Amino acid sequence: MAVSAGCARVLPVFECRSDPDFSTNQNQQKSSSRFISGSFNGGGGLYSSLILRFPPNFVRQLSIKARRNCSNIGVAQVVAASWSNNNNTNKNVPNVSTFDSAASEIEIPSIDDEAVAAVDGGAICNNGVQLSGLAALKASFLRSDGSITVHAGERLGRGIATDGITTPVVNTSAYWFKNSNELIDFKEGRHASFEYGRYGNPTTVVAENKISALEGAESTILMSSGMCASTVMMFALVKKGGHIITTTDCYRKTRIFIDDFLVPNMNITVHVIDPADMDGLKSALEKNNVTLFFTESPTNPYLRCVDIDLVSKLCHSKGTLVCVDGTFATPLNQKALALGADLVLHSATKFIGGHNDVLAGCISGSEEVIAKIRKLHHVLGGTLNPNAAYLIIRGMKTLHLRVQQQNTTGLRIAEVLEAHPKVKRVHYPGLPSHPEHKIAMKQMTGFGGVVSFEVSAKIYELDDYLSYLHLQYAGFQVYLPDHDMQLLQIDGDLETTKTFIDALKIPYIAPSFGGCESIVDQPAIMSYWDLSQSGREMFGIKDNLVRFSFGVEDFEDLKDDILQALEVI
Repeated sequence: MAVSAGCARVLPVFECRSDPDFSTNQNQQKSSSRFISGSFNGGGGLYSSLILRFPPNFVRQLSIKARRNCSNIGVAQVVAASWSNNNNTNKNVPNVSTFDSAASEIEIPSIDDEAVAAVDGGAICNNGVQLSGLAALKASFLRSDGSITVHAGERLGRGIATDGITTPVVNTSAYWFKNSNELIDFKEGRHASFEYGRYGNPTTVVAENKISALEGAESTILMSSGMCASTVMMFALVKKGGHIITTTDCYRKTRIFIDDFLVPNMNITVHVIDPADMDGLKSALEKNNVTLFFTESPTNPYLRCVDIDLVSKLCHSKGTLVCVDGTFATPLNQKALALGADLVLHSATKFIGGHNDVLAGCISGSEEVIAKIRKLHHVLGGTLNPNAAYLIIRGMKTLHLRVQQQNTTGLRIAEVLEAHPKVKRVHYPGLPSHPEHKIAMKQMTGFGGVVSFEVSAKIYELDDYLSYLHLQYAGFQVYLPDHDMQLLQIDGDLETTKTFIDALKIPYIAPSFGGCESIVDQPAIMSYWDLSQSGREMFGIKDNLVRFSFGVEDFEDLKDDILQALEVI
């Protein structure tokens, strides 16, 4: 049953079932078999109803050649149909040569000029292979982020031959060519295909196209982790002797990579500014030939926000690239590229994956810039496993639902915490008290599901000013929220904060954030325990700081859990 090149494969529908019992006679099998009725046009004829059964030990007997010629279920359909139709009256089990002959007739469709369609200024082949200059695949009927997260990259353009709703996982380390001329055509750009697992995978391309559509990017590259994406991006874009500007509040491992690897090994200089220090940014741009401005927005763990529009204009005036790590924001709450950034990076491990079960990182931007990163990525490795890509695809289909819930819970809990006498300060961009609240309101549509806050050890009612002086003299660090109030808050210490966290019942004590399950951690212990207290303070990390990532649990349950834990301290 040969399939002509460039045509869609039309295969008989089949039903999965357990292997037939060949210990019974053929007549018994016929009487107990379920018929699958159906017809389709093929060469002008009408196919009759088929009984599709897999012979015993089918997978073992299927030859290497048959498996190689077609790595999806299509070959199983063809072989099963051929065996069922030709052997209904034959009690003998077909041998391997039967499978060889059936599989050898299957031809892989070739890509011709007519099969390439223009998409947003780029091109995508009918097998979904990403070509140079491909813009984000985004159908006109996918107008909202919620629909894009479900269908982009899959409903249209997916090049894996299957009728399944979900994208299959293509587990292969390499891809084969029918002959040397086809390989040469591939090398010279006339034949679209993959070559080696480190350079691309059909399942991964679907995930990349989905993220591109959501970010409004020409291209996206997925890697094995968020840190892999960060490090490869910097290696690819910042040459030896270059200059980077970054912000004070950021993920610690990013700072370690810059300070301990880029600076000494590549003679790169670094200028660190406060996220709100635009004068400092202007000065650094004037005095240095800056290659890259790299920031998180919101930042980790204090959720500071950078004015992406203003930063991008300042940097672009000096020829500096802007990369925003939008992991805390998610592509739903903030569109960094639309705000002017050249690149947006995510730890897809967090909200994008959303189920605390996969490691991945991604970078989105123009094809020109992403191509530079992709070239180095193909050399360094750090390839995302196709099974992980499948988990990213699956996770993104509920991204808009999860983020809506987490946005709502995060804001409501932040308001509860800010009003609580045992919480000294809340760090959440959705609160008017946040230093960059106006910026967040301008560039974000939601404020995320992570809230950081500082707990207080005890609350004292002040009878008079002498009580306040006595506490100061005794060495307590005190905080008066309002001079007219007769309340005194004392900063929680390491042990007090531990007591609060250990009293919580719903969240897991763990690193990471953005999943369905709530997670809580004390940064002083989780990420900075190798430093002394004074060393932690140099990074702005206080012993009483708590970072709480809210999952999709019920708001009232989470609120009650937090309130009862605060009563313990």
